[in-house]
Amino acid sequence: MTNRTEDFSEMRVVLDGTPLLGRRTGIGRYTARLAAELGAAPECRPRLLGLTTRGWRELRRLAPEGTGARGVPAPARLLHSCWAFSEFPPVELLTKKADLVHGTNFVQPPSGRVPGVLTVHDLDFLDAVDGGGGNSRARLTERSVRRSSVVCTPTEAVAARVAERFDLDRRRIVVTPLGVDREWFEAPPPDEALRREYGLPREYLLFVGDGGPRKGLSTLAGAVDARLPPLVTAGPGRAVPETRLPGGGTVVRTGYLPEHVLRRVVAGAGALVLPSRDEGFGLPALEAMAAGVPVVCSDIPALREVTAGHALLAAHGDGSALRAALHRAVGSAADRDVRRRAREHAAGFTWRGCAEATLRAYRLALAGE
Repeated sequence: MTNRTEDFSEMRVVLDGTPLLGRRTGIGRYTARLAAELGAAPECRPRLLGLTTRGWRELRRLAPEGTGARGVPAPARLLHSCWAFSEFPPVELLTKKADLVHGTNFVQPPSGRVPGVLTVHDLDFLDAVDGGGGNSRARLTERSVRRSSVVCTPTEAVAARVAERFDLDRRRIVVTPLGVDREWFEAPPPDEALRREYGLPREYLLFVGDGGPRKGLSTLAGAVDARLPPLVTAGPGRAVPETRLPGGGTVVRTGYLPEHVLRRVVAGAGALVLPSRDEGFGLPALEAMAAGVPVVCSDIPALREVTAGHALLAAHGDGSALRAALHRAVGSAADRDVRRRAREHAAGFTWRGCAEATLRAYRLALAGE
């Protein structure tokens, strides 16, 4: 490929903006924050492509300042099915005047003329496929990696796994760590009205995320004993009042929380716990540190990398080790020096830094090296 970086003064980048629609998950927040920072960069002209028919107009309203939505309405399910097995339709049929296309959520559209950058957040679902037969999502992701000029990952841990799994030259992978919003450093704990609204105890441990099998909730349920504060879980699903756990403790399920509410709920926790089997980054851990909350998480590569010695670690699946770590975390919650160092560590992760690393990936893709 010839060097294209001299053909224009601004990169006309099209990003998959579909994750901005609906309730924001971690990938939705990543896409929104990245797009906003790119929109503020003088060398980039980002536009969001909505791979959807129902939410196409909504994406135009949600596009961050400095960006816009472009392209034609197109059904994601049909496109993904086609792209898992072929190079049709090319992205040029969906959007025009792009110098580069960025697949923000595992999916890289095929293109006949412009390079692509793909974000691979983790490989857990591919590992699950390896153990239980193939599926179209796995095929689509693998094909997306192959057709991308550069792959972005949130951590070095994921970069190493991507390089090994797909036999990629490590120079084709750029690590783009996620950021922590400033609001997390200023979040107040919930007041009495908020506690009543969501059924929150005055003291509690907190888990944030979905209830999928990789999150380790069964181990956590057995680890919370009667001597620990109640467990609160926040994430997709319906709210459930306080119920008894197998380990003798109790749990309250709040269901999905809007982001401004989630920040306050995190800020009021005695500790945040992330007992996952696998993570690509573990943003809730950093956000809890920013809010001055102790963190307990699994001793796995990505979480070791991101928390960098500022969290209590326990081997995944070891309920006894997790219980001991939770007791230590609750006992250390008043240690101001520990919390200060953790907050300083979290402050080093910014969305501007994520965007700057992503721009390096774009330049690498456009250079064709």
